[in-house]
Amino acid sequence: MKNSDSSSLQLVNEFLTQSWKNFFQDKTGKIGKPRFHSRKYLKKSYTGKSIIKIVGRRYLKIPKLGYIKTSKTGALRNIKIKRYTVMLEPTGKYYLSLQAEVPEPQKHRLTGKAIGIDVGVADLAILSNGLKYSSFDGSYFEKKAKAWQRKYSRRRHWAKLLALQDKNRKVLCPRSLESFANWQKAQKLKARYQAKAANQRKDYLHKLTTHLVKQYDVIVIEDLKTKNLQHNHCLAKSIANASWRMFRQMLEYKCKWYGKKLIAVDPKNTSRICSECSYNSGAKPLEIREWTCPKCQTRHDRDINAAINILHKARPTGQGLAMVKS
Repeated sequence: MKNSDSSSLQLVNEFLTQSWKNFFQDKTGKIGKPRFHSRKYLKKSYTGKSIIKIVGRRYLKIPKLGYIKTSKTGALRNIKIKRYTVMLEPTGKYYLSLQAEVPEPQKHRLTGKAIGIDVGVADLAILSNGLKYSSFDGSYFEKKAKAWQRKYSRRRHWAKLLALQDKNRKVLCPRSLESFANWQKAQKLKARYQAKAANQRKDYLHKLTTHLVKQYDVIVIEDLKTKNLQHNHCLAKSIANASWRMFRQMLEYKCKWYGKKLIAVDPKNTSRICSECSYNSGAKPLEIREWTCPKCQTRHDRDINAAINILHKARPTGQGLAMVKS
């Protein structure tokens, strides 16, 4: 206990107090009673709120840990650091996360443009102006992670058997599960490939959402219930890979940052209605990517037509469209 930061121990008590407050003050019944964390799945991190000192150009001084080399200290000189979290990832790497008070981002100049966005599987974002942005392809890292997952399972299984064998034979120095380095190596490599796929996906979504928010003043999307859609076992993995929920969350907070407007509309009939004459031609299976309106004979790309209808749905309410030049 003496070797740990005292503020981190105080924060644990604060988190516990807040958990009980949330439980007793909740009137919806959604917040459950606080529970102890499982010893089996430990979260290898701790949070503190002691003063962090910036030393020189590339060093931070953290209580009890000492000096840590980093390349980001220049951006922290005039910023108040409130909390810090030290984490050990399954990859075996340590990370330092800082919670700081920073000035609000500068508002971007208005462009006078509005756009409707339909999300998909092959193409993540289809815009009402005809542009399409493909989904992130993480298949290479996923294949590597799966291969190492199989090796990890097999090696851990044999390590368990050998450790049990030593115990049953009453060997003088029996080997424990941790004595076998082979399965631990496979576990770390599996985690590294999974982390690479997750980090590259997040980076791709950050770049795409930032570009969209800078380009358009009003962004209209479908109010999709992603959790319900993932009940379809045929599409669940593709939807999870496309990360629709993360895409929406990034748009939400970036629109607030930059003074833009995000509107979520009812997704009903966006793929059925003709964007030219508003004729509803009925349901269409997913394999139909193009169709012709039986009333006005307009040829439609399924996704672009849906994106245009999504934009049209925001116009009757006028919500946020006053920002856009006519």
